[in-house]
Amino acid sequence: MRSALIVWGGWQGHDPEECAAIYRRWLHEDGFSVRVETDLDVLTDHSIHDLSLIIPIYTMSKIEKEQVENLTKAVAGGVGLAGHHGGLSDAFRESVDYQFMVGGQWVAHPGNIIDYRVDITKPDDPIMHGIKSFPYTSEQYYMHVDPRIEVLATTTCSGQHAPWIEGTVMPVVWKTNYDKGRVFHSTLGHRASEFEVPEMATILRRGINWAARVEGER
Repeated sequence: MRSALIVWGGWQGHDPEECAAIYRRWLHEDGFSVRVETDLDVLTDHSIHDLSLIIPIYTMSKIEKEQVENLTKAVAGGVGLAGHHGGLSDAFRESVDYQFMVGGQWVAHPGNIIDYRVDITKPDDPIMHGIKSFPYTSEQYYMHVDPRIEVLATTTCSGQHAPWIEGTVMPVVWKTNYDKGRVFHSTLGHRASEFEVPEMATILRRGINWAARVEGER
């Protein structure tokens, strides 16, 4: 059986507890054993190296050196890492090691909650299969990203709220690797209610399954 750790906490404005419950339900339905924790000290436990998948939901906050060192070693060794919105890509702003692993970092969301469009750039990827570009209402994340990520979906900034970024095409969904570990991220999902958007939920659920290490890969 594949095994997953969900660790949630940090800024409460992203509904981390509610999102953790959704992930837990998905993972149980998809055949994972699931452990849910709220204390980042779990990341210092050597047992995380044996997991299939780790999902942090921990916007902002601070991660200690020992915690991030063990987490990055686990992912480098093959444990999958996945998550959404600020719970993954606006966590632990002081930790460049963490950002290097994730492949991107949030820096702005001009206009806050706005209407925008998510454009599918890799329709042949299994994660995006059958999904067409769709309208979305939420924060439109402006990211600093690793140029080697594989972008599966983008959004184009209108410039209405920050004129100098008009026309900028920004990654919304990506996958990458950190040494032997698979990493998946979607910037969608400011509140737990957004999991009710079929396209958002489908992409995220497929992505976390893609990231999970296949049993036997050690």
